[in-house]
Amino acid sequence: MDNLKKEKWVIDKTHSQIEFKIKHLMISNVKGNFNEFDASIITTGSDFKTAEIDCWINTASVDTGNADRDKHIIGADFFDAEKYPQIFFIADTYQMVDGDGSFELWGDLTIKGIKRKIKLDVEFGGVMKDPWGNEKAGFSINGKINRKDWDLNWNAALETGGVLVGEEVRISCEIQLKRAA
Repeated sequence: MDNLKKEKWVIDKTHSQIEFKIKHLMISNVKGNFNEFDASIITTGSDFKTAEIDCWINTASVDTGNADRDKHIIGADFFDAEKYPQIFFIADTYQMVDGDGSFELWGDLTIKGIKRKIKLDVEFGGVMKDPWGNEKAGFSINGKINRKDWDLNWNAALETGGVLVGEEVRISCEIQLKRAA
């Protein structure tokens, strides 16, 4: 009967990160991450295919390693963090890809008040107890979105052709969860 019990999991922020990268000048990538994020995650037992996931990210916590660029990204040209302080992801569908813990996670991503369905590729690393007796679960999550689908349209044309900032944003997350007491 323990498998039917609802379990709450929390993000272990010390061992988790949400990162992204995007083309710059069409020749290289600029990487960044979000420093503030959290989620509500409820499973039936330890079965993560039953997970109810509601994640939020503080848009003003973006960090690309350049303060001027970060200020531009959280401004009106991109996230407009003053008006839209959070990004939301709510999962609604899981599909197993293979028997080794790979699956597709579908859900609604909301940026700037615009909600769109996205697919994320998830690799389940397993469940393990740490040296202090905490039960942990690990996930690698990857996906890509077109930033223009969320009205993140700012760009500059290059005199040689092309644009300053690419449209495709690659998402890469390493998430470690801890079973709540």
